[in-house]
Amino acid sequence: MMAQPKYITNIEKITQIPKEERAKLKEITNKYVFRVNEYYLNLINWDDPNDPIRKLVIPNERELNEYGSWDASDEGANYVVPGCQHKYKTTALLVVSEVCGAYCRFCFRKRLFRSDVKEAMSDVTPGIEYIAQTPEINNVLLTGGDSLILATKKIRQIVERLRAIDHVKIIRFGSKLPVFNPMRIYEDQELLDLFREYSTPEKRIYVMAHVNHPREITEEARKAFKALHDAGVIVVNQTPILKGINDDPEVLGELLNKLSWAGVTPYYFFVNRPVAGNSDFVLPLEKVYQIVEQAKAKTSGLGKRVRLVMSHSSGKIEILAIENGKAYLKYHQSRDDEQYGKFMVLDCPKDAAWFDDLPGNEQYWQKPEKKLVTV
Repeated sequence: MMAQPKYITNIEKITQIPKEERAKLKEITNKYVFRVNEYYLNLINWDDPNDPIRKLVIPNERELNEYGSWDASDEGANYVVPGCQHKYKTTALLVVSEVCGAYCRFCFRKRLFRSDVKEAMSDVTPGIEYIAQTPEINNVLLTGGDSLILATKKIRQIVERLRAIDHVKIIRFGSKLPVFNPMRIYEDQELLDLFREYSTPEKRIYVMAHVNHPREITEEARKAFKALHDAGVIVVNQTPILKGINDDPEVLGELLNKLSWAGVTPYYFFVNRPVAGNSDFVLPLEKVYQIVEQAKAKTSGLGKRVRLVMSHSSGKIEILAIENGKAYLKYHQSRDDEQYGKFMVLDCPKDAAWFDDLPGNEQYWQKPEKKLVTV
């Protein structure tokens, strides 16, 4: 039996927060799910009202502000069958869980926090059948929610079915659990045996970790990384640049260093998407670019491998530079194959925070139609 940390879903139980403040936050948790565990709560410095770990998981009143949309990247247009997205030619997403370990307050899939939204499928058969019939798909991302929140038995069932499809070479798990509940990984020998069996030299399993701040990289987290590495899993990291959390070159540089020292590849820095309820975390594009470049100056080439991107409706747009009022961009991935690699130079107003805020962006894309889900 694993000694898992206790989970808390009622904000009233967080007694470190003053009673009056808890009463105000209750309104937010009535709208958006709240869930945290004792292990992660112990990382918070409760004497600091601006503690970055606190801001990651404890609700804030500005979440109720009207801002952005529920589906800022038009994921609803990518569903080909229930529970399966296919936006980029070689990659499919299986939305396998609407549950997270941590409900990060900035999450771009905050729509999944709501009880009236149903995107994840307990039966992944339609998605797996679609993938089996689509030979150009060579890698599949299990996402949600958090894909490692699933029971190990369920994970095995999904992995076994995907590994039976010869053209699927890579299986990826999107998860914050390596730093939110690392014990779930390093104490679950059944899970590690599964990874060891199916992450082979020819067909690897990847964990796409969500480490947002260097303080999350504890001894327990490093133990989880090591357990994954020892099981043949490749671990990479992605995080948005978040106002008040990691928008400091010193903090971000430390994150790049600690990740690379632990053998975790810094993969993507994301521009925070204009999603409903997360206005408190958004920064102007120019500021984000400057912070990232200053942070990269503090790390080795291993840390500098990270790419700064906007995960936009039309594709992943890499920010190459922002200088003298101009944004220099490139399509790193594209919904439209003809756009892939496209280089763009657009005016960049000081307050621009997203691709749509750049004058002239409309010439490069068209908003897709929703297909199977309304979010």
